[in-house]
Amino acid sequence: MRIGVLTGGGDVPGLNPAIQTITRQAAALGWEVVGIRRGWRGLMDFDLDDPEGSAARCTMPLTVASVRAIDRLTSTVLHTSRMGVAALEDHTPHILKVIEHLKLDALIPIGGVDTLAYAARLEEAGVKVNTVPKTMDNDVFGTDYCIGFSTAVTRSVDAINALRTPAGSHERVGIIELFGRKSGETALMSGYLADARRVLIAEVPFDMEMLSQMLAADRADNPSTYTMAVISEGARIAGSDTVEYGEIDASGQRRLGGISDTVSEEFKRLTGIGTISQKLSYLMRTGAPDALDTIVARSMGAMAVQHLEDGRAGVMIAVRNGTYESVPVSTCVEGQRRVDVDAYYDADAYRPHIRNLDGRPMFLG
Repeated sequence: MRIGVLTGGGDVPGLNPAIQTITRQAAALGWEVVGIRRGWRGLMDFDLDDPEGSAARCTMPLTVASVRAIDRLTSTVLHTSRMGVAALEDHTPHILKVIEHLKLDALIPIGGVDTLAYAARLEEAGVKVNTVPKTMDNDVFGTDYCIGFSTAVTRSVDAINALRTPAGSHERVGIIELFGRKSGETALMSGYLADARRVLIAEVPFDMEMLSQMLAADRADNPSTYTMAVISEGARIAGSDTVEYGEIDASGQRRLGGISDTVSEEFKRLTGIGTISQKLSYLMRTGAPDALDTIVARSMGAMAVQHLEDGRAGVMIAVRNGTYESVPVSTCVEGQRRVDVDAYYDADAYRPHIRNLDGRPMFLG
C-alpha cells in the first residue's frame, strides 16, 4: 500500500510525532509513505504536465530513516497552508487525478475543521481517507481532544503568569488575547488554569461598561493593584462585530487579532486606568509538544494506519469520554464544537464557572 500524509491549517506542536509514527507503522507493514507538502495545496498545485518537477516541489518521501529525528523538531516537516473547502471544491477533479498519478491507495490528512471537511469530501468521491484532528482551538466536532490543544494552553498559562510581573509593577490591567475564532475553549481553559479574574470567550458577547467596572474592582481588590483578563480573538463587544482585518484568505476568512487592543482602549477611556494589551498569537504554537500532545499524536497516527491494515477507511480518529475511538470521517461537518456555556461559564460575571464535573470529559469540552 502507498499512503499519502499531509498537514493542513495552522501548525501546532505534535504534528511531527504523528508523521513519524504513521511512517514507522506503515514501514513495518512494508508500505510506502509519501508526504504531501503544504497541505491540500500540495495536491492542488501539482502540475501533471511537469510530474517530475512537481513531485520535487509538492511531495516528500517519508522513510524510517528520514523521520528518525523529526519529533525533536517543532511544527511540521511537511509545511502547511490554509485552504477552505469552497476554495478547493473547483480543484477536486484535478486533485483526484493527482492522487491517481501518485498511486496513492489512501490518505491520512492531519488538520482542523477545514482540512478534515475536505477530506470528507474526497471520501465521498471514493478516496480512502483516515483523518487525524489537530487544532489548538480544540473545536473539531466529534472529538473531545485535538492535537496541539494541551501545548497551546500550557504556553498560554506560562505567558499569562509571566505578564503578571509588568502588570503588577505598573499597577495596570493585563488584557491577554489568545487564538480562538469561534470557540473560546483555549481561552477558557488557559484563563481558568492561570486564575485570571475575567475570561471573555467567543461564544458570549460582553458589555464593555460592565466589564470595565468589574476589571476596575478586581484591580482595586488586589493588594498589588493589578488584575488579569484573558480574551478569545473571536470575542466581541455586545452590539458590535468581531474585529477582523485584511483580505479574505484561501480559507474564506479575514484575519482576527485586535479585540484586546479595542477592549484596552475602551477600558482606559471609561476608567482612566492603564492597561497592558498583549496578543500571544503564534507564541501559543511554538516549541516542542508537551507529553500529552505527544502521546495523543503518536496514538492517533498509529490508529490511522492500523485501521488501514484492518481494511477500515473513512474514519476520523477521536478521543471521546476519555478513550480513543473512530468515528465516520464526515462527523467533523455534522455540527460545531463550542464551549458549553451553561456548564462551564458564568456569562454574567465573565469568568469560568466549573461545576458538576461528575461524568464530564477531563478537557471540559
